[in-house]
Amino acid sequence: MPLLTVALGVVLLLVLISVLKLNTFVSLLITAFAVSMFLGMPLGDIVTSIQNGIGATLSSIAIIFGLGAMLGRVVADAGGAHRIAITLIDKFGKKQIQWAVVVASFIIGIALFFEVGLVLLIPIIFSIVRELKVSPMHLGIPMLAALLATHGFLPPHPGPTVIAGQYGADLGTVLLYGIMCAIPAVWIGGPLFTKLSKKIVPNAFNKTGNLSAQGDQKEFNIEETPKFGISLLTATFPVILMMFKTIVDLIVEVMGLGENFLITIVNFIGTPAVAMLLSLLIAFYTMGIARKISVKSVMNSCSAAAAGIGMMLLIIGGGGAFKQVLIDGGVGDYIAKLFTDTNISPIILSWVVAAILRIALGSATVAAISTAGLVIPLLATSDVNLALVTLATGAGSSIASHVNDAGFWMVKEYFGLSLKETFGTWTLLSTVVSVVGLGMVLLLDISIAIGVIVIALVAVVKILILLKQYTNNKKRSSINKNIS
Repeated sequence: MPLLTVALGVVLLLVLISVLKLNTFVSLLITAFAVSMFLGMPLGDIVTSIQNGIGATLSSIAIIFGLGAMLGRVVADAGGAHRIAITLIDKFGKKQIQWAVVVASFIIGIALFFEVGLVLLIPIIFSIVRELKVSPMHLGIPMLAALLATHGFLPPHPGPTVIAGQYGADLGTVLLYGIMCAIPAVWIGGPLFTKLSKKIVPNAFNKTGNLSAQGDQKEFNIEETPKFGISLLTATFPVILMMFKTIVDLIVEVMGLGENFLITIVNFIGTPAVAMLLSLLIAFYTMGIARKISVKSVMNSCSAAAAGIGMMLLIIGGGGAFKQVLIDGGVGDYIAKLFTDTNISPIILSWVVAAILRIALGSATVAAISTAGLVIPLLATSDVNLALVTLATGAGSSIASHVNDAGFWMVKEYFGLSLKETFGTWTLLSTVVSVVGLGMVLLLDISIAIGVIVIALVAVVKILILLKQYTNNKKRSSINKNIS
């Protein structure tokens, strides 16, 4: 069975990395070859599938990942990340610093893919960690929870926006309900789960993080660093550009505007790769030239950033290869057949299908889009809230990130965790966010149903009162008529 093959593939990968101590990238390739053979893929197609998996993953992330690492390093080396960290600490205080991270991650995560937001936030997180001398995971878990919740629940993030479009759900309603789902999911999956995670995998909180990806860290006096405003603007400029593009796209769609030169320009500069490149060029000026730092010094920061992420990119590409052989090997099609002619609620079905596809295939985006294709036929015969089906799909596609997901390896490498520690923190965290999200969707569904019933009962009572008043008035009129 395909699902058994996937499970055996995961076990093989864990043995190669944890027991035999093989390099993670090599282990992923070996596992991808083994699983593709067990799935019965033609030998001539296996290498092509693996190459396509690596190529597709890195083509969508390599430019953004590389430029994002450079941007983060330039801002960090200039002292901008340190200034942002100090300001957040001063404003929120050490006890509330997790909420400062949650707010920052929530804002940044709305416009960006999970991986991009992670790359941009890591330098700031590590700066706060060094200043407060706390564990990277103490702040990392709230950050990851916020990024994941926005990824699964909130338009204009690409994921829920695409799903809403496929279901025909109203984006405004999805956003409203999404915020209701995201807030408890972030609270439970972030600050609250951090306390539980310290008991489950205490060793994860003893790790100092993989600072090699960030390069040698400098010490700063606060007077030497750029001002908070320019530091924050530089660090979040790609978010601003991408958010602006998203808002313009929504306006164009709602108002039915045609394509024109201005919209084309906005769409161009708002694409992630272009936004990151423009932001890096701005950082060269604000963090370098404007502060009389030599171009050579700024370029050294870029080189150090590129060198630090080389192996990480290979590992992410290996995860993409593993994911692709699962898709090409027919695992997704097999799962689709399992749910043919099912009669369960579309909300429950969309979450279950998305969750299984996510666990089996690794890609949240593939899981969500594939789920939409399976659930849409049921929507025609079911009177269900489309916004809630959209959110249930997003919640399901967020569950149990593990070894076939690029995000799993990014979290593992950035925070310097072992496989066991990554499962006990990130995988469990993504599951908590997913389950809480589903719980909130079901609660909203019940609340809406109760609300409709209450409104209907109030309306019926009001009508009965009016009828009674009308009857009484008619009787009085009849009595008065007889008396006269």
